[in-house]
Amino acid sequence: SYGTKGRNCTLTYRETSIFQVARGQSLVLNGAGVRTQLVFRIYVAALYLPARLDSGEDILHANQPRRLLLHMLRDVPSSELATSMNETLNATLTRAERQPLESRIRQFNVMLEALRDVKPGTQIVIDYAPDSGTTILVDGEQKGHVPGADFNQALLRMWIGSRPRDAQLKTALLGGGH
Repeated sequence: SYGTKGRNCTLTYRETSIFQVARGQSLVLNGAGVRTQLVFRIYVAALYLPARLDSGEDILHANQPRRLLLHMLRDVPSSELATSMNETLNATLTRAERQPLESRIRQFNVMLEALRDVKPGTQIVIDYAPDSGTTILVDGEQKGHVPGADFNQALLRMWIGSRPRDAQLKTALLGGGH
């Protein structure tokens, strides 16, 4: 199991390796942590890679399979989820980084807004495969697909980039929470 402490909670994450069946790739747990906003625990995030890395930039620039799993801890309306993701993309990407992604960000937003409101226990999976791009699954059901390594890098920047929304969660995802 994998443990991390912080934000007045202890997290033990037992799923230390996964196998992406569709991709034929084994991934290992790189790190896991809790996203907190104000005093509310929003979700547990777990990052899976082919091999552990402790540098966000190395992960972002490695064109390799990866998975970010978000296990929701509270109710989040789909509109709030889309707004939060957009605000975070705007805060973590420069205008030059965001501009070539605009149409794919819109595609991603349409998919997020079409989701039912997210309940505690819901699992959102962001899978990346170098040959096909980013696939979004909610509770095991595919909800959308967005092509391009640059789009996946933009999404992951929210968590592990140089300007993440939650620096403690970034540290945990990079393996610094154990």
